[in-house]
Amino acid sequence: MSPSRPTLRTAVGTVSAAVLATSTLAGAPAANSAAPSPTTVAATQQHLAAKFPDVKFVDIEGDGGIILKANVFTPGDAVPGRRYPLIVLPTSWGMPQIEYVVQAKKLADAGYVVVGYNSRGFWQSGGQIETAGPPDIADASKVIDWALAHTAADPAKVGMGGVSYGAGISLLTSAFDKRVKAVAALSGWADLIDSIYSGRTQHQQAAALLGGAGALTGRPSPELKTILKDFLASDLAKEGDMLKWGAKRSPVTYLDRINANGAAIMLGNAWGDSLFPPNQYADFYEKLKGPKRLEFRPGDHATAEGLGLLGLPNDTWDHTKRWFDHYLKGADNGVDREAPVQLKSRSTGAYEGYKSWKDVPSGNRKIALNGTQQIRTDRDSGANGGTVFLSSLLDQFFRLPPMASIPLLPRSAAAVWQSERYTSAQHVRGTAKLHTTVTSTAGSGTGIAYLYDVGPLGVGKLVSHAPFTFHDKAPGQPFGVDLELFSTAYDVPAGHRLAVVVDSVDPLYIEHNPTGAKLAFSSPADDPSWVSVPVRD
Repeated sequence: MSPSRPTLRTAVGTVSAAVLATSTLAGAPAANSAAPSPTTVAATQQHLAAKFPDVKFVDIEGDGGIILKANVFTPGDAVPGRRYPLIVLPTSWGMPQIEYVVQAKKLADAGYVVVGYNSRGFWQSGGQIETAGPPDIADASKVIDWALAHTAADPAKVGMGGVSYGAGISLLTSAFDKRVKAVAALSGWADLIDSIYSGRTQHQQAAALLGGAGALTGRPSPELKTILKDFLASDLAKEGDMLKWGAKRSPVTYLDRINANGAAIMLGNAWGDSLFPPNQYADFYEKLKGPKRLEFRPGDHATAEGLGLLGLPNDTWDHTKRWFDHYLKGADNGVDREAPVQLKSRSTGAYEGYKSWKDVPSGNRKIALNGTQQIRTDRDSGANGGTVFLSSLLDQFFRLPPMASIPLLPRSAAAVWQSERYTSAQHVRGTAKLHTTVTSTAGSGTGIAYLYDVGPLGVGKLVSHAPFTFHDKAPGQPFGVDLELFSTAYDVPAGHRLAVVVDSVDPLYIEHNPTGAKLAFSSPADDPSWVSVPVRD
């Protein structure tokens, strides 16, 4: 290795220090701006330029004339007059301009022109946070324009990718800019509403986290402030406005355009993603018509690819590079011949390949929700989905999901049903579904359904869960509820059983239960209640 090239250890240290420095400064933003001081930014860029000789820091004019702060990596052995594939990387929500420098450097060394830029409204880029609205899509096209005009980028070989916010912007841009031929959307969303408002239930911790990070590191637009305020206040009178706002920012809304443009799309997410649960990505994947790939791994939002941003070994980024190599460079690396659905089990850590999402389970096990159980709605039973990031990180690295003692759950606050004890391991793969009949003493209410792996001592490990909320129901009149739990890949050991728990309070969500209300769950003879658990034999 040439002395002028950064070692992996140096790269990790450089990026970590720079991210820490810029993030710390966000805690003391200047008036109407969360950007660090120009002196600090210049010092950080100078330090990075010393460690990464091929990087250039540039200003790119975005939509409406705002300035987007960007960095550019080009192949170190570039041949004059030769064109190279282009990869554009918009930054994640709240992340500084240097987020992708390590991966950008690796891609440039592999023969790509790479442009990473700070999304509008964040840090030093101009404008306000538009939450992947039309100005963000227009910005991405402007960045492509700039790269084609100022670098050796090949206009016929344009790719986009990114983590979280960058993933969403990349997918949306593929619907509106036909030049985008390949996308790697990591920890992103396809349906923004189904992500943070699934089951018509506000994901309280997720929305608060996004709002707080946006206010700390950027300049939220008035529209975003209003949407967040109405969302967290549970203002049902504004629900229609929120749904329209979310649909405008959801790639699934533009599915026909994405399919018509034909970009090769790779989707990656974590089983326990607190912001964008895997179901909405899986549904979107099944509807894509062009070249496609779906990868799910243990972890939480962006944790599966996070270590790769620091240069550590990371299969997510390795797979991303193979995707770009094939669809932008024409490399015959076999990625197009592999099973397009790649799932990493939470229990074994091993990959499993499938030809489609619907082919993941080979059957299902039904758990009958017999009898009638009634619960009060103003108590937390102790069953819950955990805490944003922390719980799924513990599951990812230590296989310690949220746990509860099933025998000790108060039956006044939690309805509980259990399967028989299984004589062989149950390989849960895919999306569990619940069907039941609910009778409420109030017109509105919220329930949260959990699926637990219960060992011999009665301790349950969370396999999956999902919330549901209803409004405008006639008190005392039964109605049906159909709910998809969040998709997963989990092995229930032989000798264990599965438990279904439904309660009404979970710190992850905003609940809509009036004080003193009660929920009853029944199983009419002509419409039995059940949970269907997908399994792979």
